[in-house]
Amino acid sequence: MTHPALVPGSVAVITGGAAGIGLAVAKRWASMGLRVCIADLGSERIENAVNEVAAFAPNGFENVVGFEADVSQRADLQQLQRFVQQRFGGVSVLMNNAGIQPGSSVFDAQHTWERILSVNLGGAVLGSQLFVPVMVSSGRPGLVINTGSKQGITTPPEDPAYNVSKAGLKVFTEALAHELRNTEGCQVTAHLLIPGFVFTGLTAQGRTEKPAGAWTPEQTADFMVERLNQGDFYILCPDNDAPRSLDESRILWAADDIVKNRPALSRWHKDYTEAFAQFVQTNQAKKP
Repeated sequence: MTHPALVPGSVAVITGGAAGIGLAVAKRWASMGLRVCIADLGSERIENAVNEVAAFAPNGFENVVGFEADVSQRADLQQLQRFVQQRFGGVSVLMNNAGIQPGSSVFDAQHTWERILSVNLGGAVLGSQLFVPVMVSSGRPGLVINTGSKQGITTPPEDPAYNVSKAGLKVFTEALAHELRNTEGCQVTAHLLIPGFVFTGLTAQGRTEKPAGAWTPEQTADFMVERLNQGDFYILCPDNDAPRSLDESRILWAADDIVKNRPALSRWHKDYTEAFAQFVQTNQAKKP
C-alpha cells in the first residue's frame, strides 16, 4: 500500500532539498504527481534543483517551486509556510531534511556547536512546530519525515556536535510520533529516516566518484518510500558495506554499554576490540 499522503496532488515541503537525499526525494515525489516545494540556501542551487525536479513532474514547473530559507530561523520558516500556502495550498508532507556536517570536536568554539545544533535539530523542531499542527487540523492524511543518522544512535567518536544533533533528533521524532498517534482524529504520521553511507556533497570529502560501499541518494529515496508504504517508523537504510544485520549488531552493542556498565563507546575501546568482533560474528551468524 502507498502511504495515504503520497498521492498525486499532495503538497510536499522538503528542507535541504537542493542536493543529496532531499533532491532525490523531490524527484521521486514529483514523479508520483506530488506538488513539491524545495527549501534550501543559495538561489542558484535552488533554481538548478527546481529545473531538475520539474523534469520529473507530470505538470513540470506548475508542480515544483523553490524557496530560500534558513531552517534555524523561525521567521524564514514562517515565510516558507505562507509561500507554500499561497502557491499550492495546505501541506500534507513535510521532510525536515536540512543538515550540515562541518566537523566538530568536544572543545570546539561555541558558535560551531550552536550552528550545527540549530540547523540539524532546531530546524526540524521549528519546522514541526510550525507545519504539523496545521497539517493535523486539516483532517487529511499527512506525513512527517525527519532525516536522522546512524551517528545519532551509535554515536561514534569524533564529530560529537553532529552526533548530539542527530541523537536529539531521534528523541524528538519519537516524541512527535507518539504525540500524533495519541491525538484523536489525527491522520498525520511521523517517521525517522536513518540513512546508511550515502554519497552526497555532505559525505564526499573531496571525492568525485562514489565509493563502492556507498548508496546513491536515489537508492535511499526509493528505500524510504518502500518502507513508508510498509509503515516503518525507523527507516534504517543499509548500504553496500553495511547490511541491516551489521547495523543491528552495532546498535545492540551500543545499548549494552549501559546495560553491562562498560566504558563509554566501548566499541572503539582497545580492551573490547576482540569482544565486539566476536559479538558481530555471532549475531550475524544467527541471521537467516
